[in-house]
Amino acid sequence: MRKESKHKGWNEIKTNDSWAIFKIMGEFVNGYEKMSKIGPCVSIFGSARTKPDHKYYKLTEDVASKIVEHGYGIITGGGPGIMEAGNKGAHIAGGTSVGLNIELPFEQHDNPYIDSDKSLDFDYFFVRKVMFVKYSQGFVVMPGGFGTLDELFEAITLIQTHKIETFPIILVGKEFWGGLFDWVKTTLLGVGNISPQDLDLIHLVDTADEVIDILNDFYKNYDLSPNF
Repeated sequence: MRKESKHKGWNEIKTNDSWAIFKIMGEFVNGYEKMSKIGPCVSIFGSARTKPDHKYYKLTEDVASKIVEHGYGIITGGGPGIMEAGNKGAHIAGGTSVGLNIELPFEQHDNPYIDSDKSLDFDYFFVRKVMFVKYSQGFVVMPGGFGTLDELFEAITLIQTHKIETFPIILVGKEFWGGLFDWVKTTLLGVGNISPQDLDLIHLVDTADEVIDILNDFYKNYDLSPNF
């Protein structure tokens, strides 16, 4: 028998929204306080569904380890798959390993490689996304799904519109990302919906060493000294 859902009245909706503001503020305050102490970090994004025996999981471990060896910490979404691989690579290499966890009905659970004092929990995606952008010196984007694409295109949009400072956006896995990048060049650029210089915001690579080269080349001209 189908259960009838109880619809909230307008006044109840407005009241709930008002109380939600305080919860949102609390997430921002907690996030700012903890994230402001982590030092220079690079965020790694990718699918929560990637298994430990997959080539992209192992590549992510290697990428994270080499990033740590060059003085940065690692930030991930704190869950399984690529996120776990990123935190694992940072942990094994002895670097800072940050996890920005989100409560979801499936897929998401904390991985065991996050530093105990650098694991943050969020209910709101938009608050979590602010933390990624505000406290990252670069985005390394491994193969992923809709969530990964969301983070990728939001970062590109914020940089393109000069709402945030430019930082490297590195897509790892030409086989995976090549088709999307070709579509961006031929379709978005072809019809004039983006500018040619927007393509310079994105780097396509296949190896951990290429990731490091891009980060180092970008920051050699900036007054930023990683301190891990």
